[in-house]
Amino acid sequence: MSNNAVISQSVERLRSPPRKTAGLGTLLILVLLVVALFVPLFVASPSHQNIAILILMAAQMGVAWNIVGGYAGQVSLGQAAFYGFGAYTSTLLFAKLGINPWLAMIAGGVLAALISIVIGWSCFRLKGHYFAMATIAVAEIIQILFTNWEFAGGAVGLTIPMDQQGWAAFVFSSKVPYYYIALGLLVLTLLANLLIERSYLGYYFRAIKDEPDAARSLGVNLRQYKLMAFAISSFFTALGGSFYAQKELYIDPASVLGTGLSIKMALVAILGGIGTLFGPVLGAGILTMIDEGTRAIFGGTGRGTDLIIYAALIIVVAVYYPNGLLGSFKNWLARRQAVKSQVARGEHQ
Repeated sequence: MSNNAVISQSVERLRSPPRKTAGLGTLLILVLLVVALFVPLFVASPSHQNIAILILMAAQMGVAWNIVGGYAGQVSLGQAAFYGFGAYTSTLLFAKLGINPWLAMIAGGVLAALISIVIGWSCFRLKGHYFAMATIAVAEIIQILFTNWEFAGGAVGLTIPMDQQGWAAFVFSSKVPYYYIALGLLVLTLLANLLIERSYLGYYFRAIKDEPDAARSLGVNLRQYKLMAFAISSFFTALGGSFYAQKELYIDPASVLGTGLSIKMALVAILGGIGTLFGPVLGAGILTMIDEGTRAIFGGTGRGTDLIIYAALIIVVAVYYPNGLLGSFKNWLARRQAVKSQVARGEHQ
């Protein structure tokens, strides 16, 4: 197919109005939400409830990363910086100034979105692996700054006071409230992805990812929409960081700003299916079970085992499932449907 034909098809896709009908994604959200709501009723063990919370947290991070990395195609490996901004902003506002932690969480998300625009304005001058390396460098610089910032606790970190408990203080003695808050954050982030996917914004993001020349020929400001994807992703990533701080009641630069955290966000989406709605949720379940499984089997003597498995998964996915598990399953269903259609028309040999 010629370049002119590709551009013409892109023009038609961008000019076509988004579909308004409810699809399979909406149905899956409702079914999974109903199932998830009853999990604490059947899982009484606090340790098992904590694993469920960790899965929800990893899924929320992956879904947030998917906005910029999956839909817009900008592989950021420095999203931990915004996770840390959310964690530190909410913790500092709550612990130092006494601001309500729920409001502090929103403030952390807004601050992360604004900072992402400043960072992205320079980084989006780069493309491909150069952009990915720039995001890693920015995240490392931010981690060093927080490590040496005494007001933010430096390398020692910060502790959230436990003198009050309840929904107003965002501190609980049970795992169940944390579970439902994590579930709410995941659903909120999924809904944001669904709205983006079915809007003109989603078409622009996908055009920037797949056919940037065609999008530019239509007058689409590539940097502007990349910044929008970056800011939206950073906002939800920061909300996840704020939740982590409130759940653990302690943060330090290594726990909320590490490069390994950024890689996990990307791997969750890549493994499950980059650019798909539920791919990161599937990837989060697999990776979290690997984390917890290696910790239970090897304990302290097996430190780093999960990283070896991560590396093996990256190789397997890159070679055999380049579209991720969910993406590959969708492709298999499409091929199967095509074969059935050919058989029905008597064209299959």
